[in-house]
Amino acid sequence: MRKGGVQSKARTGVIAALDIGTTKMCCLIARAGGAAGLRVTGIGHQVSHGMRNGAIVSLEDAEAAARATVEAAEQMAGENIRQVVVNLSAGHPHSQLHAYDVSVAGHQITDADIQRILSPADLPVPQDDGDDDGAREIVHAIPVGYTIDGNRGVHDPRGLYGQRLGVNLHIITAEQSAARNLATCVSRCHLDIESKVISPYAAALSALVEDETQLGVTLIDMGGGTTSIAVFFDGELVHTDVIPVGGSHVTNDIAMGLSTPRIQAERLKTLYGSVLPSPSDDREVLKVPLMGEDADGECNQVPRSMLVGIMRPRLEETFEIVRARLEEAGFDQAVGRHVVMTGGASQIPGLRELAGQTLDKQVRLARPQPVEGLAEAVSGPAFATCVGLLKYAQQQPAEAVQSASRHMEEPNGRFGRFGQWIRENF
Repeated sequence: MRKGGVQSKARTGVIAALDIGTTKMCCLIARAGGAAGLRVTGIGHQVSHGMRNGAIVSLEDAEAAARATVEAAEQMAGENIRQVVVNLSAGHPHSQLHAYDVSVAGHQITDADIQRILSPADLPVPQDDGDDDGAREIVHAIPVGYTIDGNRGVHDPRGLYGQRLGVNLHIITAEQSAARNLATCVSRCHLDIESKVISPYAAALSALVEDETQLGVTLIDMGGGTTSIAVFFDGELVHTDVIPVGGSHVTNDIAMGLSTPRIQAERLKTLYGSVLPSPSDDREVLKVPLMGEDADGECNQVPRSMLVGIMRPRLEETFEIVRARLEEAGFDQAVGRHVVMTGGASQIPGLRELAGQTLDKQVRLARPQPVEGLAEAVSGPAFATCVGLLKYAQQQPAEAVQSASRHMEEPNGRFGRFGQWIRENF
Protein backbone atom coordinates (compact mmCIF):
# COMPACT_ATOMS: atom_id res chain seq x y z
CA MET A 1 0.00 0.00 0.00
CA ARG A 2 1.60 3.23 -1.17
CA LYS A 3 1.93 6.03 1.38
CA GLY A 4 1.74 9.38 -0.36
CA GLY A 5 4.04 8.21 -3.15
CA VAL A 6 7.08 8.33 -0.88
CA GLN A 7 8.84 5.07 -0.16
CA SER A 8 9.20 4.14 3.50
CA LYS A 9 12.36 2.96 5.13
CA ALA A 10 12.11 -0.65 6.26
CA ARG A 11 11.66 -1.06 10.00
CA THR A 12 13.81 -3.46 11.99
CA GLY A 13 13.94 -4.57 15.61
CA VAL A 14 11.17 -5.13 18.16
CA ILE A 15 7.78 -3.49 17.67
CA ALA A 16 4.68 -3.79 19.85
CA ALA A 17 1.01 -3.10 19.19
CA LEU A 18 -1.69 -2.55 21.81
CA ASP A 19 -5.33 -2.67 20.72
CA ILE A 20 -7.48 -1.09 23.45
CA GLY A 21 -11.01 -2.03 22.49
CA THR A 22 -14.42 -1.86 24.11
CA THR A 23 -14.78 -5.61 24.68
CA LYS A 24 -11.22 -6.91 24.43
CA MET A 25 -7.61 -5.78 24.63
CA CYS A 26 -4.84 -7.37 22.61
CA CYS A 27 -1.06 -6.92 22.60
CA LEU A 28 1.22 -8.29 19.91
CA ILE A 29 5.02 -8.17 20.09
CA ALA A 30 6.92 -8.83 16.87
CA ARG A 31 10.36 -8.60 15.30
CA ALA A 32 10.57 -6.71 12.03
CA GLY A 33 13.07 -7.51 9.32
CA GLY A 34 14.37 -10.62 7.65
CA ALA A 35 12.81 -12.59 4.81
CA ALA A 36 9.40 -12.84 6.48
CA GLY A 37 9.24 -9.10 7.15
CA LEU A 38 7.36 -9.56 10.43
CA ARG A 39 7.40 -12.36 13.00
CA VAL A 40 5.13 -12.35 16.05
CA THR A 41 6.90 -13.47 19.23
CA GLY A 42 4.44 -12.49 21.96
CA ILE A 43 0.63 -12.53 22.21
CA GLY A 44 -1.63 -11.35 25.01
CA HIS A 45 -5.36 -10.67 25.07
CA GLN A 46 -7.85 -10.03 27.85
CA VAL A 47 -11.45 -8.99 28.31
CA SER A 48 -11.68 -5.20 28.44
CA HIS A 49 -12.76 -3.30 31.52
CA GLY A 50 -13.34 0.41 32.01
CA MET A 51 -14.28 0.99 28.34
CA ARG A 52 -17.48 2.17 26.69
CA ASN A 53 -17.96 2.82 22.96
CA GLY A 54 -14.20 2.93 22.47
CA ALA A 55 -13.64 5.51 25.22
CA ILE A 56 -12.05 5.05 28.63
CA VAL A 57 -14.64 5.53 31.38
CA SER A 58 -12.67 4.01 34.30
CA LEU A 59 -8.95 4.66 34.21
CA GLU A 60 -8.09 2.13 36.91
CA ASP A 61 -10.04 -0.70 35.29
CA ALA A 62 -8.69 0.06 31.82
CA GLU A 63 -5.14 0.26 33.17
CA ALA A 64 -5.45 -3.11 34.93
CA ALA A 65 -6.74 -4.81 31.78
CA ALA A 66 -4.08 -3.20 29.58
CA ARG A 67 -1.31 -4.09 32.04
CA ALA A 68 -2.40 -7.75 32.17
CA THR A 69 -2.56 -7.89 28.38
CA VAL A 70 0.93 -6.46 27.93
CA GLU A 71 2.43 -8.66 30.64
CA ALA A 72 1.03 -11.80 28.98
CA ALA A 73 2.61 -10.81 25.67
CA GLU A 74 5.93 -9.93 27.34
CA GLN A 75 6.03 -13.25 29.15
CA MET A 76 5.48 -15.16 25.90
CA ALA A 77 8.05 -13.08 24.02
CA GLY A 78 10.58 -13.33 26.83
CA GLU A 79 11.39 -9.62 26.75
CA ASN A 80 10.01 -6.34 28.04
CA ILE A 81 8.77 -3.56 25.79
CA ARG A 82 9.04 0.17 26.30
CA GLN A 83 6.95 1.59 23.46
CA VAL A 84 3.67 0.59 21.82
CA VAL A 85 1.62 1.62 18.83
CA VAL A 86 -1.97 2.08 20.02
CA ASN A 87 -5.34 2.54 18.34
CA LEU A 88 -7.76 5.41 18.93
CA SER A 89 -11.51 4.96 18.45
CA ALA A 90 -12.88 7.61 20.80
CA GLY A 91 -12.85 11.38 20.49
CA HIS A 92 -15.20 11.62 17.49
CA PRO A 93 -12.48 11.32 14.82
CA HIS A 94 -13.01 13.75 11.97
CA SER A 95 -11.55 13.72 8.43
CA GLN A 96 -10.78 16.68 6.21
CA LEU A 97 -8.58 17.45 3.21
CA HIS A 98 -6.27 20.45 3.39
CA ALA A 99 -4.50 21.77 0.27
CA TYR A 100 -1.08 23.32 0.82
CA ASP A 101 1.77 24.36 -1.47
CA VAL A 102 5.31 25.76 -1.28
CA SER A 103 7.66 27.40 -3.73
CA VAL A 104 10.46 25.25 -5.17
CA ALA A 105 11.81 28.06 -7.42
CA GLY A 106 12.07 25.91 -10.53
CA HIS A 107 14.71 23.52 -9.24
CA GLN A 108 14.53 19.73 -9.12
CA ILE A 109 12.30 18.49 -6.30
CA THR A 110 14.20 16.57 -3.61
CA ASP A 111 13.45 14.73 -0.38
CA ALA A 112 14.05 17.98 1.49
CA ASP A 113 11.24 19.69 -0.45
CA ILE A 114 8.86 16.85 0.33
CA GLN A 115 9.81 16.99 4.00
CA ARG A 116 9.19 20.74 3.98
CA ILE A 117 5.72 20.46 2.48
CA LEU A 118 4.78 17.57 4.78
CA SER A 119 5.70 19.63 7.87
CA PRO A 120 4.00 22.98 7.34
CA ALA A 121 4.26 25.28 10.33
CA ASP A 122 0.74 26.68 9.84
CA LEU A 123 -1.12 23.40 9.35
CA PRO A 124 -4.57 24.01 10.91
CA VAL A 125 -6.48 21.72 13.22
CA PRO A 126 -9.99 21.59 11.70
CA GLN A 127 -12.74 21.96 14.28
CA ASP A 128 -15.81 19.75 14.20
CA ASP A 129 -19.06 21.39 13.13
CA GLY A 130 -20.97 19.51 15.83
CA ASP A 131 -21.84 20.53 19.35
CA ASP A 132 -18.40 19.66 20.70
CA ASP A 133 -16.35 22.76 21.47
CA GLY A 134 -13.39 20.93 22.98
CA ALA A 135 -9.86 21.20 21.70
CA ARG A 136 -8.83 18.73 19.02
CA GLU A 137 -5.47 17.36 17.99
CA ILE A 138 -4.11 15.97 14.76
CA VAL A 139 -3.72 12.20 14.80
CA HIS A 140 -2.78 11.74 11.13
CA ALA A 141 -1.87 14.07 8.27
CA ILE A 142 -1.49 11.80 5.27
CA PRO A 143 -0.53 13.00 1.76
CA VAL A 144 -3.13 11.74 -0.73
CA GLY A 145 -1.73 13.40 -3.86
CA TYR A 146 0.76 16.01 -5.03
CA THR A 147 0.55 18.79 -7.62
CA ILE A 148 3.32 20.55 -9.54
CA ASP A 149 2.39 23.97 -10.87
CA GLY A 150 -1.27 22.99 -10.59
CA ASN A 151 -0.90 19.68 -12.45
CA ARG A 152 -2.67 16.98 -10.46
CA GLY A 153 -2.13 13.23 -10.27
CA VAL A 154 1.51 13.27 -9.14
CA HIS A 155 2.25 10.35 -6.82
CA ASP A 156 6.00 10.87 -6.34
CA PRO A 157 7.29 14.36 -7.22
CA ARG A 158 10.95 13.63 -6.53
CA GLY A 159 13.17 14.34 -9.51
CA LEU A 160 10.60 16.54 -11.28
CA TYR A 161 10.93 20.30 -11.86
CA GLY A 162 8.46 23.06 -11.08
CA GLN A 163 7.80 26.42 -9.52
CA ARG A 164 5.31 25.36 -6.84
CA LEU A 165 4.88 21.97 -5.16
CA GLY A 166 1.45 21.28 -3.70
CA VAL A 167 -0.02 18.48 -1.62
CA ASN A 168 -3.47 17.42 -0.46
CA LEU A 169 -3.19 16.37 3.17
CA HIS A 170 -5.83 14.12 4.68
CA ILE A 171 -6.03 15.47 8.22
CA ILE A 172 -7.64 13.24 10.85
CA THR A 173 -8.30 14.85 14.21
CA ALA A 174 -9.77 13.66 17.50
CA GLU A 175 -10.81 15.31 20.74
CA GLN A 176 -7.74 16.09 22.78
CA SER A 177 -9.35 14.77 25.97
CA ALA A 178 -9.83 11.29 24.49
CA ALA A 179 -6.23 11.20 23.25
CA ARG A 180 -4.96 12.30 26.67
CA ASN A 181 -7.01 9.65 28.47
CA LEU A 182 -5.52 7.02 26.19
CA ALA A 183 -1.99 8.34 26.78
CA THR A 184 -2.55 8.39 30.54
CA CYS A 185 -3.75 4.77 30.54
CA VAL A 186 -0.70 3.62 28.56
CA SER A 187 1.76 5.66 30.65
CA ARG A 188 0.36 4.15 33.86
CA CYS A 189 1.40 0.79 32.41
CA HIS A 190 4.96 2.22 32.28
CA LEU A 191 4.91 2.40 28.49
CA ASP A 192 5.44 5.19 25.97
CA ILE A 193 3.23 5.68 22.93
CA GLU A 194 5.25 5.41 19.73
CA SER A 195 2.27 6.31 17.51
CA LYS A 196 -1.50 6.65 17.76
CA VAL A 197 -3.48 5.19 14.86
CA ILE A 198 -7.17 5.66 14.09
CA SER A 199 -8.76 2.20 14.43
CA PRO A 200 -10.26 1.83 10.91
CA TYR A 201 -6.91 2.81 9.34
CA ALA A 202 -5.14 0.08 11.32
CA ALA A 203 -7.79 -2.53 10.45
CA ALA A 204 -7.50 -1.62 6.77
CA LEU A 205 -3.73 -2.12 6.75
CA SER A 206 -4.19 -5.76 7.75
CA ALA A 207 -7.44 -6.64 5.96
CA LEU A 208 -7.25 -4.98 2.53
CA VAL A 209 -5.30 -6.08 -0.53
CA GLU A 210 -3.57 -3.65 -2.89
CA ASP A 211 -6.08 -3.98 -5.74
CA GLU A 212 -8.91 -2.97 -3.38
CA THR A 213 -7.16 0.18 -2.19
CA GLN A 214 -6.19 1.14 -5.75
CA LEU A 215 -9.63 0.66 -7.31
CA GLY A 216 -11.63 2.05 -4.39
CA VAL A 217 -13.01 0.31 -1.32
CA THR A 218 -14.89 1.05 1.89
CA LEU A 219 -13.75 -0.90 4.93
CA ILE A 220 -16.22 -1.40 7.79
CA ASP A 221 -14.64 -2.58 11.05
CA MET A 222 -17.39 -3.79 13.39
CA GLY A 223 -16.08 -3.96 16.94
CA GLY A 224 -17.70 -4.39 20.30
CA GLY A 225 -18.49 -0.75 21.00
CA THR A 226 -17.85 1.04 17.69
CA THR A 227 -18.27 0.57 13.95
CA SER A 228 -15.43 2.24 12.07
CA ILE A 229 -15.23 3.28 8.42
CA ALA A 230 -12.17 3.77 6.21
CA VAL A 231 -12.43 4.77 2.54
CA PHE A 232 -9.52 4.19 0.15
CA PHE A 233 -9.03 5.33 -3.43
CA ASP A 234 -5.97 5.25 -5.67
CA GLY A 235 -4.04 3.55 -2.88
CA GLU A 236 -4.66 6.32 -0.34
CA LEU A 237 -6.84 6.71 2.75
CA VAL A 238 -9.24 9.54 1.86
CA HIS A 239 -11.88 9.34 4.62
CA THR A 240 -12.47 7.84 8.07
CA ASP A 241 -15.37 7.84 10.50
CA VAL A 242 -16.32 6.11 13.76
CA ILE A 243 -19.89 5.32 14.81
CA PRO A 244 -20.47 4.56 18.53
CA VAL A 245 -22.52 1.40 17.84
CA GLY A 246 -21.15 -2.15 17.81
CA GLY A 247 -21.65 -5.77 18.77
CA SER A 248 -22.15 -5.03 22.47
CA HIS A 249 -25.28 -3.05 21.60
CA VAL A 250 -26.71 -6.18 19.96
CA THR A 251 -25.89 -8.10 23.14
CA ASN A 252 -27.68 -5.47 25.24
CA ASP A 253 -30.75 -5.67 23.00
CA ILE A 254 -30.86 -9.46 23.43
CA ALA A 255 -30.45 -9.16 27.21
CA MET A 256 -33.29 -6.64 27.45
CA GLY A 257 -35.58 -8.35 24.95
CA LEU A 258 -35.25 -11.81 26.51
CA SER A 259 -34.76 -10.71 30.16
CA THR A 260 -31.53 -12.64 30.47
CA PRO A 261 -28.08 -11.70 31.89
CA ARG A 262 -25.63 -10.10 29.43
CA ILE A 263 -23.27 -13.08 29.65
CA GLN A 264 -26.10 -15.36 28.54
CA ALA A 265 -27.14 -12.89 25.85
CA GLU A 266 -23.59 -12.93 24.47
CA ARG A 267 -23.66 -16.74 24.49
CA LEU A 268 -26.97 -16.83 22.62
CA LYS A 269 -25.67 -14.32 20.06
CA THR A 270 -22.49 -16.31 19.48
CA LEU A 271 -24.04 -19.80 19.31
CA TYR A 272 -27.44 -19.19 17.74
CA GLY A 273 -27.42 -15.62 16.45
CA SER A 274 -28.18 -14.72 12.84
CA VAL A 275 -29.72 -11.86 10.90
CA LEU A 276 -31.25 -13.99 8.14
CA PRO A 277 -34.55 -15.68 9.03
CA SER A 278 -35.04 -19.29 8.00
CA PRO A 279 -38.14 -21.55 7.88
CA SER A 280 -36.84 -23.62 10.80
CA ASP A 281 -36.48 -20.66 13.19
CA ASP A 282 -39.97 -21.04 14.65
CA ARG A 283 -39.41 -24.76 15.31
CA GLU A 284 -36.00 -24.38 16.95
CA VAL A 285 -36.49 -23.60 20.64
CA LEU A 286 -33.78 -22.01 22.78
CA LYS A 287 -33.43 -22.20 26.55
CA VAL A 288 -32.94 -18.70 27.93
CA PRO A 289 -31.88 -18.37 31.61
CA LEU A 290 -33.87 -15.70 33.41
CA MET A 291 -32.20 -12.66 34.93
CA GLY A 292 -31.62 -13.09 38.68
CA GLU A 293 -32.02 -16.89 38.62
CA ASP A 294 -29.31 -19.38 39.56
CA ALA A 295 -27.32 -21.12 36.85
CA ASP A 296 -29.60 -24.16 37.07
CA GLY A 297 -32.73 -22.13 37.77
CA GLU A 298 -35.81 -21.49 35.70
CA CYS A 299 -35.43 -20.90 31.95
CA ASN A 300 -37.68 -19.44 29.30
CA GLN A 301 -38.35 -21.37 26.11
CA VAL A 302 -38.21 -19.01 23.11
CA PRO A 303 -38.10 -19.73 19.37
CA ARG A 304 -34.92 -18.84 17.52
CA SER A 305 -36.99 -16.50 15.35
CA MET A 306 -37.34 -14.17 18.36
CA LEU A 307 -33.53 -13.93 18.66
CA VAL A 308 -33.23 -13.16 14.93
CA GLY A 309 -36.00 -10.59 15.27
CA ILE A 310 -34.04 -8.76 17.98
CA MET A 311 -30.66 -8.82 16.25
CA ARG A 312 -31.62 -7.89 12.69
CA PRO A 313 -33.16 -4.43 13.35
CA ARG A 314 -30.15 -3.22 15.35
CA LEU A 315 -27.63 -4.33 12.71
CA GLU A 316 -29.80 -3.04 9.87
CA GLU A 317 -29.91 0.33 11.63
CA THR A 318 -26.11 0.26 11.98
CA PHE A 319 -25.64 -0.16 8.23
CA GLU A 320 -28.18 2.57 7.54
CA ILE A 321 -26.10 4.92 9.71
CA VAL A 322 -22.97 3.87 7.80
CA ARG A 323 -24.72 4.61 4.50
CA ALA A 324 -25.92 8.00 5.75
CA ARG A 325 -22.42 8.94 6.95
CA LEU A 326 -20.89 7.98 3.60
CA GLU A 327 -23.55 9.96 1.73
CA GLU A 328 -22.93 12.99 3.94
CA ALA A 329 -19.20 12.84 3.24
CA GLY A 330 -19.73 12.35 -0.50
CA PHE A 331 -18.20 8.87 -0.66
CA ASP A 332 -21.30 6.69 -0.97
CA GLN A 333 -20.85 6.07 -4.72
CA ALA A 334 -17.62 7.93 -5.49
CA VAL A 335 -15.25 5.03 -4.76
CA GLY A 336 -17.26 2.17 -6.21
CA ARG A 337 -19.45 -0.58 -4.80
CA HIS A 338 -16.86 -2.74 -3.05
CA VAL A 339 -17.04 -3.11 0.75
CA VAL A 340 -14.79 -5.15 3.02
CA MET A 341 -16.03 -6.04 6.50
CA THR A 342 -13.88 -7.10 9.43
CA GLY A 343 -13.96 -6.97 13.23
CA GLY A 344 -15.43 -9.35 15.78
CA ALA A 345 -19.08 -8.44 15.16
CA SER A 346 -18.70 -9.05 11.41
CA GLN A 347 -18.76 -12.81 12.06
CA ILE A 348 -22.50 -12.91 12.81
CA PRO A 349 -24.11 -15.30 10.29
CA GLY A 350 -25.92 -13.51 7.49
CA LEU A 351 -24.32 -10.14 8.20
CA ARG A 352 -22.56 -9.98 4.83
CA GLU A 353 -25.85 -10.46 2.99
CA LEU A 354 -27.60 -7.87 5.19
CA ALA A 355 -24.81 -5.33 4.57
CA GLY A 356 -25.00 -5.93 0.83
CA GLN A 357 -28.76 -5.37 0.81
CA THR A 358 -28.69 -2.26 3.00
CA LEU A 359 -25.67 -0.58 1.41
CA ASP A 360 -26.36 -1.82 -2.15
CA LYS A 361 -22.74 -2.90 -2.48
CA GLN A 362 -20.66 -6.03 -2.96
CA VAL A 363 -19.36 -7.18 0.42
CA ARG A 364 -16.38 -9.34 1.37
CA LEU A 365 -15.60 -10.61 4.87
CA ALA A 366 -11.90 -10.28 5.70
CA ARG A 367 -9.42 -11.65 8.20
CA PRO A 368 -5.98 -10.16 8.87
CA GLN A 369 -3.41 -11.10 6.25
CA PRO A 370 -1.16 -13.95 7.50
CA VAL A 371 1.79 -13.00 9.70
CA GLU A 372 4.48 -15.45 10.75
CA GLY A 373 4.06 -16.57 14.35
CA LEU A 374 0.45 -15.38 14.63
CA ALA A 375 -1.57 -18.09 16.40
CA GLU A 376 -4.83 -19.27 14.88
CA ALA A 377 -6.71 -18.08 17.97
CA VAL A 378 -5.75 -14.44 17.26
CA SER A 379 -5.91 -14.48 13.47
CA GLY A 380 -9.65 -13.90 13.08
CA PRO A 381 -11.47 -10.70 12.08
CA ALA A 382 -11.61 -9.54 15.71
CA PHE A 383 -7.82 -9.04 15.67
CA ALA A 384 -7.55 -7.09 12.41
CA THR A 385 -6.86 -3.80 14.20
CA CYS A 386 -4.03 -5.17 16.33
CA VAL A 387 -2.32 -6.82 13.34
CA GLY A 388 -2.76 -3.58 11.42
CA LEU A 389 -1.00 -1.65 14.18
CA LEU A 390 2.03 -3.90 13.71
CA LYS A 391 1.98 -3.31 9.96
CA TYR A 392 1.67 0.44 10.53
CA ALA A 393 4.76 0.46 12.72
CA GLN A 394 6.64 -1.74 10.27
CA GLN A 395 5.87 0.40 7.23
CA GLN A 396 6.44 3.77 8.93
CA PRO A 397 4.08 5.62 6.60
CA ALA A 398 4.98 9.12 5.48
CA GLU A 399 2.82 11.53 7.43
CA ALA A 400 3.12 15.21 8.06
CA VAL A 401 2.10 15.02 11.71
CA GLN A 402 1.84 12.16 14.20
CA SER A 403 0.44 14.35 16.96
CA ALA A 404 -0.04 18.08 17.25
CA SER A 405 -1.64 20.62 19.55
CA ARG A 406 -2.12 23.59 17.21
CA HIS A 407 -5.70 24.87 17.04
CA MET A 408 -7.18 26.99 14.24
CA GLU A 409 -10.50 27.22 12.39
CA GLU A 410 -10.83 25.65 8.94
CA PRO A 411 -12.54 28.36 6.84
CA ASN A 412 -14.05 26.12 4.16
CA GLY A 413 -16.37 24.05 6.34
CA ARG A 414 -16.36 20.43 7.37
CA PHE A 415 -16.55 18.82 3.93
CA GLY A 416 -15.50 21.67 1.64
CA ARG A 417 -12.09 20.23 0.88
CA PHE A 418 -13.50 16.75 0.34
CA GLY A 419 -16.01 18.14 -2.15
CA GLN A 420 -13.21 19.86 -4.06
CA TRP A 421 -11.12 16.66 -4.09
CA ILE A 422 -14.06 14.56 -5.31
CA ARG A 423 -14.77 17.03 -8.15
CA GLU A 424 -11.13 16.89 -9.21
CA ASN A 425 -10.79 13.11 -9.14
CA PHE A 426 -14.14 11.65 -10.21
